[in-house]
Amino acid sequence: MLALGLTFALAPQPAAVTAPTADGAFTGDTQTLNVAADVAAPAVSHESYTSTTGPETLIASGTNEDWAKLVLIDGDFPVTEANITVMLRWMRQENGADNWWNRNNPLNNGYGSGGGSGLGSYDSLVTAAEYCAGALRHFDHYDGIEAALEAGDDADATARAIWASPWASSHYADGAHWSTRPAEIVQAPASAW
Repeated sequence: MLALGLTFALAPQPAAVTAPTADGAFTGDTQTLNVAADVAAPAVSHESYTSTTGPETLIASGTNEDWAKLVLIDGDFPVTEANITVMLRWMRQENGADNWWNRNNPLNNGYGSGGGSGLGSYDSLVTAAEYCAGALRHFDHYDGIEAALEAGDDADATARAIWASPWASSHYADGAHWSTRPAEIVQAPASAW
């Protein structure tokens, strides 16, 4: 131990760095870096940027597509085209495209809405998205839907998981009462948000 201590005591100490003088120059030893003349700086490209849509942007826009994305974000599900597509189809089956915000409960979710059969309402679409995501993540009987949304790559597979679940007692007639035509994008009244 003594030898180790003496080694550090005898080792040369680095030169002290001093504060810059009034003219901005440093006193004491300085370091230099020499770069060969034929070395070129790499090109930097700034031609594309990405961003993630946040809840505030979705709320401001206020469409059924925005609400579908909000549920996916709240549930920490991938926001993929397949997931958005199935959410829009599901919302249309529950309330129709022209009134998808009915009772601020687009999927007729009973969890936290005061209507166990899905006929309850929420104070806002934001609250509805939180409770819908919570129901999908919380209840074991929605595990199939949860897994399909996690995969995020097949709207039809997710739809089959929805039909097989107890979300709707009719099970959407095992898909016979489920439209796959493109959903119309409709804005809800600002008061619903």
